[in-house]
Order: sequence, then C-alpha cells, then structure tokens
Amino acid sequence: MALTHPNTETAIATPLPAIQATGVSRLRRFITFLLENRKAGLGLAIILFFVLVGLVGPFLVPYDPSQIGVGPPLQGPSSQHWLGTTQLGQDLFSQLVVGTRHSLMVGLLVGLLSTLIAIVIGMTAGYLGGLLDDILMLFTNVFLILPFFPLAIVAASYAQAFNIKGLTVIVIVLTLTGWAWAARIKRSQTLSLRSKDFVQAAKVSGEPWPRIILFEIMPNMSALVAASFIFATIFAVLGEAGLEFIGLGDINAVTWGTILYWAQNNQALLLHAWYWFIPPGLCIGVFAVGLTLVQYAIDEIANPRLKAQRIPKLRGARTRNASPTASATQVEGSTDAGIA
Repeated sequence: MALTHPNTETAIATPLPAIQATGVSRLRRFITFLLENRKAGLGLAIILFFVLVGLVGPFLVPYDPSQIGVGPPLQGPSSQHWLGTTQLGQDLFSQLVVGTRHSLMVGLLVGLLSTLIAIVIGMTAGYLGGLLDDILMLFTNVFLILPFFPLAIVAASYAQAFNIKGLTVIVIVLTLTGWAWAARIKRSQTLSLRSKDFVQAAKVSGEPWPRIILFEIMPNMSALVAASFIFATIFAVLGEAGLEFIGLGDINAVTWGTILYWAQNNQALLLHAWYWFIPPGLCIGVFAVGLTLVQYAIDEIANPRLKAQRIPKLRGARTRNASPTASATQVEGSTDAGIA
C-alpha cells in the first residue's frame, strides 16, 4: 500500500508487519525512533528554543515593544538596544521576542486545527465511503483548486466585515486554506487500511465506527499525522508572515510578519537598517528548518526505502567494529533488529 507525502509527493510504502502491530506499540516505536534520530534531535532542539523564547521571553524583555521613543530613531545595535530601534524609536529586540510568542501561537494553532479537520474529513470519507465520501471529497477538491492568496484575501475581507479582527483573522484564513491536501492523503490511506484484518475484527466485535477510526486506524497512521501537522505548521508560519507583510492581518499586533511589514513600509532596506528586517526573517527561516528536520526524520522512520539506504552504512560501521570471528549474518541481524 502507498502513502502520499504532503511535501515530497512520493509514495511511502508501509510493510504489512508494521500495520498489524497494535496502535500503542506502533506509537511507542515511532516516538522512540524519533528521539534517537539525529535530525529529529536537532530539529526538536530548535523548536524547543523558540518555544522557550515565546513562553519566557516576553516577561524578560527590557522595553514595551509598542512603546515609542525608548531610544533614538533608527539606532543600530548597541548595549542598550541589542537589535537597534525602529523609525519611531521602538526597541526591535523586544518586538522580536514578543513576536516569537504570537507567530508560534498562530503557527501551532493553525497546524493543530488544520490537522484535526483533515483527520475528521479524510478518515470519515475514507472509512464510510459511498455518497458521504463523494460529498466530502467534492468539498475538499473545491479548496484544493482555489489559489491560496486570492482565497486568503477574500477570507480576510469577509472576516473583517464580520468584525473579526486581530490574529483571529489570520488563524481562520490559514486554517481554511491549509487542510484540504492533508485530508486527501488521509482518505487514501484510510481506504487501504479499512479492509485490514484488525479493522474488520473490531467492526465484527461491534465497535462503533468513530472508535475504530480513533483507536484502530489513526495509531497506524501516526507518522503520517505527525508529518501533516509539521507541514501545516510550516505553512502557517510562512503564511502568517506573508499575510501580515501585505497588510491583511492586524498591523498593530507584534509578530514576525508585522515587523517585516513596518520595515518595508518605512523603507528599511533603502535606509540600510538591516537590523530591522534580517532578524525576523532569520527567525522564520530557522524555525522552518527545525520543523523540516523533524519532518525528514519522520520520513526516515515511516519510509522503508530510506531505511534501506541507511542499512548499508550501519552495516559497514558495525563490520569494522565487530570482531574478526563475527559473521556477516550476525552483523545483518543486529542491524535489522535496531531499525525494524
């Protein structure tokens, strides 16, 4: 059977023994492999750093990020203002730290909501099938064919017309535009899993279909669900910055996107105020890299083809470290036991 990955659009083959494993053991193995993977470790360290900055940083910043005149206008980095000041004399370091909390909150919230919608629609359509499947997939396809930015502009305009303001507009817009692709992927995998023996056994024993989806099918798609959440979060962080940059969000809120918006509006590039637009851009890029590293680690865990590419390297390393009497069969057996 094949899973379609939301980012690489490559087929992910899932071996039959992994599907037959119980949901709890499959989830436990997934978490164990994720913690042992170097890419995942580096990515999680980056994510944890930004999360700590977002949680603790706003209580430690030296200035109010919105306060005007705390320093000379457009002053470069100094001991009093580590990242300089804006054209109105606002402290950029304080804005960057406080903006970390708001941007991460939007990204993680949109990622969670988009993943939940994709799970509900995709798995329900794939498991129940029939007319409901046709209706839900028609609804999903409508969102798939609509271009992102025109749909975001229309959704933001309607949200403001209903007096929905602030970061709520960004969350609604990004959630509406970020769930459809993941829903299609989860539907296709649910179609292949619903005919498996463990699902049929649960169905015969009288389990209701929501419980079968939640406790039988979804644990066997843990890697796919995690990858969808990470992809949706990356999309949300970049989308929030893009929408704020073009002025569709709340320009009075302090986020990475609004820092870039005011830097562009005040011609920071022409004024050589690099300290105004480079730090938020770096934060967006580094945080996206951290999420991407975790996603690559999930690919290596879930994709047997990538595992097979790692086996010769591990086998060669263990052969060099093994005693001369160690057989190739022992080395191969130990390698497969560590990866399977």
